[in-house]
Amino acid sequence: MVLLVALCACVPQGKEPPVERVPPSNPAPVAQTPPPVALADTQALSIRDAQAGRDYPVWIGLPASYAKEPQRRYPVLYVTDALYSFPLVRSIRNLVGQQGVDIEDFILVGLPPQTGLTSKQSRSRDYTPTMPVRHDPGDYSAEVYGEAAHYRDFLADQVFPQVESRYRIDSGRRIYAGHSLGGLFGAYVLLTRPEMFVTYILSSPSLWYDAHVMDRIEADYAAGHRDLPASVLLSTGQYETQGPQPRYFKRNDMVGDNARFAATLKARGYPGLRVETTVIDGEDHFTVYPTVMTRALLKVLPGRGPYTSG
Repeated sequence: MVLLVALCACVPQGKEPPVERVPPSNPAPVAQTPPPVALADTQALSIRDAQAGRDYPVWIGLPASYAKEPQRRYPVLYVTDALYSFPLVRSIRNLVGQQGVDIEDFILVGLPPQTGLTSKQSRSRDYTPTMPVRHDPGDYSAEVYGEAAHYRDFLADQVFPQVESRYRIDSGRRIYAGHSLGGLFGAYVLLTRPEMFVTYILSSPSLWYDAHVMDRIEADYAAGHRDLPASVLLSTGQYETQGPQPRYFKRNDMVGDNARFAATLKARGYPGLRVETTVIDGEDHFTVYPTVMTRALLKVLPGRGPYTSG
């Protein structure tokens, strides 16, 4: 009441008090879908597996130097489980690599799941060499397994030619990296078509698969060959063995499996084979891969130097 009287006292007799006019606010914009995030220097292909009637995306990550050095050919790294590994390894190359100073520039090729399938469906089928005896249902919950031979040949006969004809790749420096079932698949390729890659980065390979079927596959290779020309880097995390704490496994012993696999390969005396094993402290099956890849790339593809840590 006091405020009203004070306002009225300021208005001349016979006139209405002035009204403040507020401009109308702009109507709310129509909601739009934000654009997707695009990773720089990346491309996506779709390659058909005509024999099986399947389509696979294939992702290409080019180094920053690719456009600047048109005569240069690059080593190539193929990574399985690309939904996870492609952005991770690309970031390691770009940050740790420091444009070729710490890690040599390379072309990254990501291998995602088959179009229309989940990662579990595609990798369980494509990365495993046999249909397992389901003695432990907890380890085998997918519907289809055992098509690693087909997927291996699809990579060699379809993916490699199409990718390596489009990009300036040195096919003599083809590297493989896989984790878990992806590591199992790499071990299978190593012992069936080893010439596909010169270096195999096998992170926590699932050598337990199908009652250690890789032991038989290794023995079959050894029976018919006197050499195995490849470099193999085998890695596991400290906790990838059986133990009481949550980070340990309840059933599998990947640390022991890796050690036995490496010892068997070394005992064959293959003149062209180099094998290294590493157990990384403080890591488990889910956390070990970033460290594996950082260390492996620094070793396998050392940069021109001098090394810089920022």
